[in-house]
Amino acid sequence: MSVDRRHWLAGAAALALNTVPLGRALADEAFPTRPIMMWVPWAAGGATDLSLRLLAELAAPALGQPVVVGNRGGAGGTMAMPILQTAEPNGYTIAQMPQPVFRAPFIQQVLWDPIRDVTPIIQLSGVTFGVLVAQDSKLRKLEDLFEFARARPGELSIATNGIGTTPHLVLEALFTDRGLRYIHVPYKGTAELTLAVEGGQVMVGVNSSGFGPEVDAGRLRLLATMGAQRTRRWPQVPTLRESGFNIVAMSPYGLAGPRGLPPNVLAVLHDGFKKALFHPRFAENLARYDQEVAYLGPEDYAQACREEYEKERAAAGRLGVPRS
Repeated sequence: MSVDRRHWLAGAAALALNTVPLGRALADEAFPTRPIMMWVPWAAGGATDLSLRLLAELAAPALGQPVVVGNRGGAGGTMAMPILQTAEPNGYTIAQMPQPVFRAPFIQQVLWDPIRDVTPIIQLSGVTFGVLVAQDSKLRKLEDLFEFARARPGELSIATNGIGTTPHLVLEALFTDRGLRYIHVPYKGTAELTLAVEGGQVMVGVNSSGFGPEVDAGRLRLLATMGAQRTRRWPQVPTLRESGFNIVAMSPYGLAGPRGLPPNVLAVLHDGFKKALFHPRFAENLARYDQEVAYLGPEDYAQACREEYEKERAAAGRLGVPRS
């Protein structure tokens, strides 16, 4: 064989190696070899943020790399979706998938799709929502809110963690559907919302159970919860359903990566976070916020995401919520 031919064959082989499809290259690559970035679409310091930071810490040993947590609060919990939409599908960028991402496309213009643009990794848990007032508030029960709204239209201020979130839509069902008016005050996170209710900046708060320590300490009073049954933590507090409203909300959430994660990368991420999910420390953390493990693997979680998306489509249609 001539020297020129050997050079040609060597060059052809190198070219072939450099043109292996990206998906196959990623599938063949060891994973992970560097830290993983996990985005939390809520402000730092809230219940979900603290829980996911612990999950990241517990998953790191199984993954063999640190999991770095970043916050992108605002827009009702949807700010991580543009990150997933544009990230490389290599497993180094993941994010929490809260319930509002399935609702947002039906109430506002977004450039991302919560089904098309992600790879579901694992469902983790759900949240307990509650209606809160300051301990010294004259509003003693849920019906007091409606009586106040009837007597003084547009004066009742109620805080949630954002436009289009589950608490916001519950309020629409409770008030607007009955011809009652209230002032909606959105906050980026649970911590600042509970402080606003406690300090009197707003009269009522509706949020997830990161408010638990404030309730247990006697600084906030819980008027109702939104689960199918009363909570074990506050068994004296009635549910919305018990109060005559056919509403149950628990907003299941999990983790997802960009569309097209290679199967081996998906498996590694799932296994690492599943081990963390069932760690005793994480179970204790969930109990602190009146949550429980609600595990689903990638296929079942993907199916659950599709079902939630269709439920939100139907709910938006019933409420007649316009896109902004």
